Amino acid sequence: MNLLEVEGLSVTYRSDRGEVRAVDHVSFALQPGRCLGIVGESGSGKTQTCLAIAGLLPREARVSGSIRLRGRELVGAARADYDTLRGKQLAMVFQDPMTALTPHLTVGSQLCEVLAVHEGMRGAAARRRAIEIMERVRIPDPQRRFDMYPFELSGGMRQRVMIALALILRPALVLADEPTTALDVTVQAEIIATFRAVIEHTGTALLLVTHDLGVVAGVCDEVMVMYAGRSVEQAPVAPLFATPAHPYTRALLGCLPRADRPRGERMVAIPGQPPDLAALPAGCAFAPRCPQLVDRCRREAPVLAVLAGDPSPPAAAADVRTVACWQAGAGS
Repeated sequence: MNLLEVEGLSVTYRSDRGEVRAVDHVSFALQPGRCLGIVGESGSGKTQTCLAIAGLLPREARVSGSIRLRGRELVGAARADYDTLRGKQLAMVFQDPMTALTPHLTVGSQLCEVLAVHEGMRGAAARRRAIEIMERVRIPDPQRRFDMYPFELSGGMRQRVMIALALILRPALVLADEPTTALDVTVQAEIIATFRAVIEHTGTALLLVTHDLGVVAGVCDEVMVMYAGRSVEQAPVAPLFATPAHPYTRALLGCLPRADRPRGERMVAIPGQPPDLAALPAGCAFAPRCPQLVDRCRREAPVLAVLAGDPSPPAAAADVRTVACWQAGAGS
């Protein structure tokens, strides 16, 4: 049974050049205890999708479609409705822990405040619960760090505090927006291991927004690739890395640094630039950058459909691979 169901989600803004659709009819589902990674270049709609689910979009954003969390419709929900959901049902880990944490409050006071507001828990009981979650997200010496301020912690430790804040009420769903971007490679690996351990221990579902396919490989069960606000490919992690079906997915994977490349070989890059969302082409948005372009790509925008001839047949309905490309699988 799905915990989160998103159907036909669109996020639109008005601009001087007309309407800009940051998210364009995106659909996906997430089951309890699973991790879905949303990947793509900057401006592809990843963060807008995450903020729409969390109810944190600016007032000028127009949201349509459906977002259901445990069957409860969130599109059009009032702020008071979201206030009852945030913390206990869904929580969010932001990209920059230094700006997300309150700088003049200790780590412990921020964790205990969540418990006081949502569960009425205070004093020694709240401290015990806070230290317990700090231990679970692998913060060393939590008794001492409980009384420290955010500026006294490293970037990795601050991000672990953010994860602890998100998990302290044991929510069903955690939304993480680029949680490893500002961290070095070693700390990234530690944060990935923390996420994986928490998912396995608590059964919390994780929606992970990232541009880093290495992070996806280490944490996620499923992947949704976005381009120009649309979902262009959805698949379980292993098949997507082994046999990517969409040219954009292959291009992203081709940009990954590899230790087995000859010394001195130049890094691979995707030619061109992401499209202007206020002036998208009539056909496929990726067409100007695609090496497999055919005439139909310029005329018609492909729709997301089940991948024909998938070499890895699904074990369950949740494992069905879908792709939006007229040349799906060609060149893989």
